[in-house]
Amino acid sequence: MQRDDSYSERREHLLARLEDLSPLAVAFSGGVDSSVLSHAAFSVLGEQARAVIADSASLPRRELVAARKTAEGIGIELVELKTLEQANPDYQANRGDRCYFCKAALFEALDLWRKGHGIPFVALGEIADDALDDRPGQRAAREHGVHAPLAEAGFTKQDVRRYAREAGLQVADKPASACLASRIPVGTRVSSEALAQVEKAEDSLHDLGIRVLRVRHHGTHARVELGAEDRIMVEGKAEALGRALRGAGFETHELAPYLSPIERATATDAVNVLGID
Repeated sequence: MQRDDSYSERREHLLARLEDLSPLAVAFSGGVDSSVLSHAAFSVLGEQARAVIADSASLPRRELVAARKTAEGIGIELVELKTLEQANPDYQANRGDRCYFCKAALFEALDLWRKGHGIPFVALGEIADDALDDRPGQRAAREHGVHAPLAEAGFTKQDVRRYAREAGLQVADKPASACLASRIPVGTRVSSEALAQVEKAEDSLHDLGIRVLRVRHHGTHARVELGAEDRIMVEGKAEALGRALRGAGFETHELAPYLSPIERATATDAVNVLGID
């Protein structure tokens, strides 16, 4: 197979950059981007690299369990920090900058932890593609001096998935998984009850075999966004799907296509109306 020198150069750039960031705490979500960064950091720094995940009401328990397994597979130590963004009225208000307050809570908690453990550097799994999105969380990262080695090396989503496959990471083909609060429309208060309702609905739909989905919370109505293959699969499961959603407290629902991050970046109207993250 022909060598892709551009990818090889980006990979070498990433590994060389990580050598300068020791000891390092990686903000970890269990998704492919932060998993690749954690793997690369551990391969370069060994025990001088640790992964740190924020545990709050917006993190599905399913995702936390999966993140633990991914970190274990990489070999990196996983630190679980409780964060309190839900107690912040600005976060609850959900005015469109919710992600800023969420990430600020994470980095504040992480700063306290890392300083107590003598760790000078923090990095997150931001990639070059993220520049296509308006991400308030990136502002919080800059304010806290957080590094973005993947983006600095020019890594795209295609690159991280390639790296993950070559490294044998179980998340290589994992769909994007934003936090539960992203299912609440902008302007609607983020409550613990709504987050729990969405999590219950999505867990029930995952149990039906649906892989790529979002359950958008609109009071008693759910907008269920499904990947293309899942839309075909649920055609014979309409009754079970409705029963699962009613069990989570949604009286009515509609089905809609799931939008990838790049598609969301161009779907301005959908973002404004639904508060999609």
